[in-house]
Amino acid sequence: MKRILPLCAAAVLALLAHPAQAHIVSSRLGDFYAGAVHPLLTLEDLAQWLALGVLAGMQAPRNGRWVVVAFPLGLVLGAALSRLGVLGAPPELLNSGLLVVLGGLLALALDLPAIAIAALAAVLGVLRGAANLDGLPAAEDAVLVTSGILVSGYAVATLAAAVTLAFRRSGAPWRAAIVRAAGVGVAGMGCALAAFA
Repeated sequence: MKRILPLCAAAVLALLAHPAQAHIVSSRLGDFYAGAVHPLLTLEDLAQWLALGVLAGMQAPRNGRWVVVAFPLGLVLGAALSRLGVLGAPPELLNSGLLVVLGGLLALALDLPAIAIAALAAVLGVLRGAANLDGLPAAEDAVLVTSGILVSGYAVATLAAAVTLAFRRSGAPWRAAIVRAAGVGVAGMGCALAAFA
């Protein structure tokens, strides 16, 4: 009798149970995660965001910090313009050209004024924000998707800038050469993507 009573109680509870809601998609948080993960899996986004962060880390800190403000604001503005139908996804040649510009600036190791780095970050943010929301299905929540893109873009650019700054501050001159060589690689990637476009 001691064994039958717990088995009967378990059987009754199993029959009364509702289907499990194991996925967050039903709570609409899936849209946030879709926005956060999609750019990290797209070559244009990830390469441009990392290159922008590395470029910010190569600048004087008072100038590079503007990326932390201008880039996320640009992402939100671009997403809003895309939802309003004002701006669509940029052409592939423009994406490739931005990679060439970012790579070239890294390779040349130019000290950019604050206004130039902020403007570059804002323009890149607007274009990538519009590209990521262009053609968004009506079933997805644009605010959650944009929030995910914003968090992802902020994290990538800020972490890349911080890692670059820490890497550069060690004082070894060969470290700056590695960053410049990476800039040549980014520019080459932009040229290759332009050829395929």
